[in-house]
Amino acid sequence: MSVEPPAASLELRAASYDSADAQLLTAEVQQEYVRRYGGEGDTAPVDTSEFDGDGGRFFMVYVDDVPAAMGGWRRHEPLAEWDDAEIKRMYVRPAFQRRGLARLILAELERTAADAGVTRLILETGLEQPEAIAMYRSAGYDDIPPFGYYAEAELSVHLGKILSSPS
Repeated sequence: MSVEPPAASLELRAASYDSADAQLLTAEVQQEYVRRYGGEGDTAPVDTSEFDGDGGRFFMVYVDDVPAAMGGWRRHEPLAEWDDAEIKRMYVRPAFQRRGLARLILAELERTAADAGVTRLILETGLEQPEAIAMYRSAGYDDIPPFGYYAEAELSVHLGKILSSPS
């Protein structure tokens, strides 16, 4: 008779982007960017306070109290007629990938952004991240005109999704 291992506890928590856990995962994802793209990683300026208060939100997922994934949104200069917010720092640690954690965070980002009056979420990712592109496209994100820090970068992919109004 085999004994099933206990199910992992999973917790999605609102967090501060300047927390030690968020900064640990940020350092890891930066190394992944260096591996995939070379150079110094993501050099776009990010102020940790942009994810606080009315400016945005940030979340961490913990599996058995171990930081496993993160992501946030921050208000962005409106593009065209939308009240935009930009998704930043979406990352799932390799040991926790393919468990639906990115989709869990993405759903929370969309829900909290819509609740805050954001009408469209936008993001920039890169051609060397096909798994991220596939996940966003399958979640309803479409190509939008290039914007922001990486607007002129050849390897950048710019995506956006119009959010449903909160009910």
